[in-house]
Amino acid sequence: MQPYSFTPGDLPLLVSMPHPGTYVPPVIEAGLTPAARILPDTDWHIPQLYNFLGDLGASILCATHSRYVIDLNRAPDSAALYAGASNTELCPTTTFDEAPIYQPGCAPSNAEIAERRSAIWQPYHDKLAGELAALKARHGIALLWDAHSIRSHVPRFFEGRLPDFNFGTGDGISAHPGLMDILAAVAREAAAVGYSHAVNGRFKGGYITRDHGRPADGVHAVQLELSQITYMDEDPPYDLREDLAKDVRPVLAGLLQTMLAWAEMEVDG
Repeated sequence: MQPYSFTPGDLPLLVSMPHPGTYVPPVIEAGLTPAARILPDTDWHIPQLYNFLGDLGASILCATHSRYVIDLNRAPDSAALYAGASNTELCPTTTFDEAPIYQPGCAPSNAEIAERRSAIWQPYHDKLAGELAALKARHGIALLWDAHSIRSHVPRFFEGRLPDFNFGTGDGISAHPGLMDILAAVAREAAAVGYSHAVNGRFKGGYITRDHGRPADGVHAVQLELSQITYMDEDPPYDLREDLAKDVRPVLAGLLQTMLAWAEMEVDG
């Protein structure tokens, strides 16, 4: 299976979806624990949640493989994203609930990790870099929206309930601060219908935003970690809740439209 699907658009916006994939090669799946085989840490239904992107005109890069095979939002050397905090690896060995992913003796060797990195991780990041460069050349600016979701309660990473919309720009290194300011303003408006938000809180943006976002070069990257309680059932079988999703989509669309309007003003300068 190819490591990603790609849909081109006609705007300076690329939406990256690194974690909705559910494909696990059979040889790897055979070594997973029963708990891991249901892939509980997947960013479920992200393509369906963002089903308006085609009409919007954004480009879409979506992973096919599960993050349990290899995590596209981790550094290639598996360096920790958050110093001093609990982190998962490039090829994770424990779930978000700290349960083992692999049966005894089945965790990937260094050679197997290198193979997965070459076959899956590198092509995704090469495509990301290439498309952002093409957008910048075509439009004079490039926007990267890294779309994620996570359960509302994961004690391993944070106490209590996670805010609904969690924006990350690596503490401001991956996008112009003015862009994050206007996105936060949109999120504040969403509070009127009950959504909470945080900017560069527990989730400050992963490797994708930190590595590909280069605001000094006109490439601006923002990660959104969306609490899954806002659009789906958080327990197996992890069903999409259209009664909830229909209210979240307009907020997501408004954020991306605001991002595009900001980019147009930046280019027109």
